[in-house]
Amino acid sequence: MCNKGLVVRRDCTLESSTSCIPCIRGTFMNEANGLTKCFPCTPCDPGQGLFTQTECKPTSNTVCDVLDGYYCRSYSSNSECNFVVEHTHCSPGQSTKSPGTKTTDTMCEECQHGFYSQHGVNCTAWTDCAAMRRVKTEDGNSSQDVIWNKVPPRSHVTLIAPILLLLLLLLVAVLFCFYLARAKRKKELHEFCEVPVQETGPQQETGPQQETGPQQETGPQQETGPLQVTSNSLVKTAENVPGNVVSD
Repeated sequence: MCNKGLVVRRDCTLESSTSCIPCIRGTFMNEANGLTKCFPCTPCDPGQGLFTQTECKPTSNTVCDVLDGYYCRSYSSNSECNFVVEHTHCSPGQSTKSPGTKTTDTMCEECQHGFYSQHGVNCTAWTDCAAMRRVKTEDGNSSQDVIWNKVPPRSHVTLIAPILLLLLLLLVAVLFCFYLARAKRKKELHEFCEVPVQETGPQQETGPQQETGPQQETGPQQETGPLQVTSNSLVKTAENVPGNVVSD
């Protein structure tokens, strides 16, 4: 008998014991045996949904595992997976009730009324057009949302008309206020310019009367009037009259 990882090279005789040799690469022997050949290692083919978890050794076979997206559908007597199947993809109109594992397939269920699924993953509620102020043009189904217009008919006119009217009224009010302010300023400026001309205009223009006036420059009555020298004249006259004595 040969141990694990070995096989018989030469059987025993009366003169010699059994001769054993190790398993070559790609083969294994996982138990004591009297065989002359090792077992071939099991390949883990990615095309079949498998990958190598543990490499093959002279004393043990390769350990394969299931790739993501696949599950093992049947097992061998030693509990090794020998048949792998890809997970089921849920169809549009369905949702994934439970995702697949390495031992179970995906479970799907139909979307309820009012819900849809385009890719078979989750069921999503139809769009509420009334809440979004949209106009529905076509009902939805299990695989498609309702079809609606982004902007309802005439909504632009209904929305823009009051805004335009308000802007127009505001513009008219601004222009009217500007007109009143300009008219008031123009009136004040006109009054300010007219008042000095009416008061001092004639006197400034007729200069000769102010410069040379007979009464202002030479007035006989103002310089030597009879009333200014009357007292002295009376005294002198009294002195010159005979018989009048003037006492000191």
